[in-house]
Amino acid sequence: MNFQDPSSLSEDELESSAVFAPRFGSGGLITAIAVDHADGQVLMVAHMNQEALRMTLETGTVHYWSRSRQSLWKKGETSGETQRLIEMRTDCDQDAIVMKVEQLGHGAACHTGRKSCFYRRVDLENGTPRLIMDSEPPLFDPEKVYS
Repeated sequence: MNFQDPSSLSEDELESSAVFAPRFGSGGLITAIAVDHADGQVLMVAHMNQEALRMTLETGTVHYWSRSRQSLWKKGETSGETQRLIEMRTDCDQDAIVMKVEQLGHGAACHTGRKSCFYRRVDLENGTPRLIMDSEPPLFDPEKVYS
């Protein structure tokens, strides 16, 4: 599977045609946001290169590019917390991806064992930003899973 080169399209074609031409950034990556298909909760934000995007579309199992390990990463390969692709969307200029996914395993998208990587909110206390933890406990013990 090859993707159309976005530079070969006009702005109108990029924004209005049926041609999927993902715009990978200078590092060869595109931002990918995973959202729970059932409740719309943002689960995680990661990146994909062309191979990860192709593998996701071909297999229906979400793959990412790990910037820290510099390698292809099948989500849940170690933990069992895989993501099944339900729907993929791109934004108007095709430089970001949003995926509705079914989070499998225990239902945790985050390596900390939580459903979402966004388990803390930022509050201002006397003008100082503080992180406040959600009350939901982790769904698995990461020390046991990743040891």
